[in-house]
Amino acid sequence: MSSSVAKAHSETLRTLPGDDVRQIMWRFADRFDLQMVVQSTRAVARGPVARLVAGGARNTHEWTQEKASLLKAFDEAGITAVFLDPEHGGFIQGPKNLALALVAFELAWVDAGAATSSLANCLALAPIHERGTPEQRDTYFRRCAPPAPGEDRQIWRGAFALTEPIPYVGVETGLLGGKVRVAEWQEGQEPILQVDKRGRFITNMAFANFVTAAVDSADPRIKGSCMIILEETDPGSFDRGAPARKLVHQLSSTRDPAFSLKVPASRIIGGYTVKDGVIIPRYSHGEVIEAVFRRTRVTVGLMTSAKLLSAVEPVIRYHRGRFRGGETATPGTPRYELGLQMKEDVLHRLVDVWATGEASASLGFAAARLFDELDPLERQKEEIFARDNVGRGTAALKAMRRYQKEALDCLQTGANCDDPMVRFVLLDSLANVLCPACKLWNTGHGANMMREAVSLMGGYGITEDCPGFLGHKWMDAQLEATYEGPEAVQRRQLSVTMTNELFLAQFHRWIAEMREIGSRHPGTGACTLATAMHLWLWTLNHLQKATDADGVKLYQSSRQGVTFPLADALCWLLAARYFILDVLELAEKGPAHPVVAEGLPGLLAFYTDLCHVQCARAAGEVGRITAELVFGYRRHPAWDEGNPDICYREGELVALEGIIPGLTSTATDTLADDGSHPFKAGPCVRFEGYEQFVRLRSRLDGCLTGAQLAKDRAADALTKVMIPEALDYPA
Repeated sequence: MSSSVAKAHSETLRTLPGDDVRQIMWRFADRFDLQMVVQSTRAVARGPVARLVAGGARNTHEWTQEKASLLKAFDEAGITAVFLDPEHGGFIQGPKNLALALVAFELAWVDAGAATSSLANCLALAPIHERGTPEQRDTYFRRCAPPAPGEDRQIWRGAFALTEPIPYVGVETGLLGGKVRVAEWQEGQEPILQVDKRGRFITNMAFANFVTAAVDSADPRIKGSCMIILEETDPGSFDRGAPARKLVHQLSSTRDPAFSLKVPASRIIGGYTVKDGVIIPRYSHGEVIEAVFRRTRVTVGLMTSAKLLSAVEPVIRYHRGRFRGGETATPGTPRYELGLQMKEDVLHRLVDVWATGEASASLGFAAARLFDELDPLERQKEEIFARDNVGRGTAALKAMRRYQKEALDCLQTGANCDDPMVRFVLLDSLANVLCPACKLWNTGHGANMMREAVSLMGGYGITEDCPGFLGHKWMDAQLEATYEGPEAVQRRQLSVTMTNELFLAQFHRWIAEMREIGSRHPGTGACTLATAMHLWLWTLNHLQKATDADGVKLYQSSRQGVTFPLADALCWLLAARYFILDVLELAEKGPAHPVVAEGLPGLLAFYTDLCHVQCARAAGEVGRITAELVFGYRRHPAWDEGNPDICYREGELVALEGIIPGLTSTATDTLADDGSHPFKAGPCVRFEGYEQFVRLRSRLDGCLTGAQLAKDRAADALTKVMIPEALDYPA
């Protein structure tokens, strides 16, 4: 890449990145099946979905016939079958996290409600996929597959009912209002259960044929909680409820249902055993949703990434045409050709939006690929534990310690980790961080940057006919930040998983990796990122041992003013790192691609500058957060504390000047002989014990050298890039 980038600085970005570029960066250039999924999904998104939005379908929260037509479009395009295995009517073999992520990305490029409507059925099936019995998987997957040619049957669609109604909505997922009791249990026969469940904000409820619902036991004959499958034809009441009066995601059906149904105990997801007359579900509801959300949160994060990247072209077009039609804007003049792009402000702000979109997409697709790699290893782990009669809970944790130690040894010695169990614990420790980090940063910071994109359109941004539907996307992003656990949930999970010694061992190696990349490709800002990573790691280690001014431990679950900001800082680092790795992948594989190679030098120059911009922003956030945490919990020195060692007396300073010339020019705190002091809050803070932090922080500031030059170059590229005459979907 070094020679390529050197040459690239004499060239510039020609066109917006296309499919060939994305396939290389997101690692599916060799997956024809995924390329076809992208194309078929895009045809639906920029065709039927875009026409519905342009026609005003989002103006009602009711589920209409026009909206329902999307379900058929999803079926015909193969989108519905993406989640299914070939034996159940699908067409993608193996794990499908990346496939589902690409589907979500393409649909959300136009409308996130359509993406939610498509993916909600996958979410309903996910508990069955992750923890269901073979019979449950076979039954419901086959029902949800589109009918084969000549097959006369109705396709089933599902809903996932976890969220409880007010007052429970918003509390932790361990508190459930839904209850399950034994209704009938005759000798030698399967128990019949009574399920009472009310849901809030449940997607797909206007047409769902079945629901996977979380319930808690209200009967001593049932132990704990579980997830259970409810069907619309079960005896009792399957009330779909009133539509939610939402302002966003209107192309999905959202209702507040109520269920009171009798179902056989075989509907308990994962099955059950009976011991001493008590039904014991194999999996609690918490164990099921943990397996589900750690995957599906990634796709939600990528929905916001798609919004940011989709905003680039409409913003450029708006800025260039802003003054056309006025008397002073004649063809050929800068005012006519560039419009608002003559101003540095709009260019710099759009660079920030674009860099955020790229970094969040890189983080999200890296997480999706990681889960594709992790899934088969997790299956192997389950098989090994079953073979060795290892139970769950404490027994499983005890069994995993051996493999965690082996994994740590592999990292420390640099040995190959070929054992599938060792590879599993390594990838699992990383997945436990990437999933909440992707969901938190992509949707949280992404929503803020989506607001920036809308503001770049002026008043046009909040109109119904805004090109690219940017106003809708900004509003939709607010909901995505709360889907599958709001930001506090992700920060809480990160505060636990980011202290895992296996993750930290890998993180430590990443610092060396970024240093090495920085030496070969200094323009990427990788060295800046490495210093920021070092500063974050130092701060984490310090805070885990430090106390505040009152002697209270800092890093603990109740001190969310400590743990949450540090989790935020980590997200910035992860997103920038994966963006750099994607650009390096493009530099390595791009020259061999005939379509990409032609404009590659200018594209690499632009992406290199975007990386530098994003690394500088990440470094700035990390520097601010860590400084606040390291020094913010110390009590500031006061003049009346009686600490003469922190200040010089005027007489002492004069006497010492004869011994140490120049001392008076460096002394910041000088007391007069009468005890008076300078007019400020107190003596300046001393840094004893914090010297390494201060050096790292100072070094990080110096590492920002050149970052604004990179932003200037990226901004200049925006004035030259060619864009299509019109968006490829209607306004």
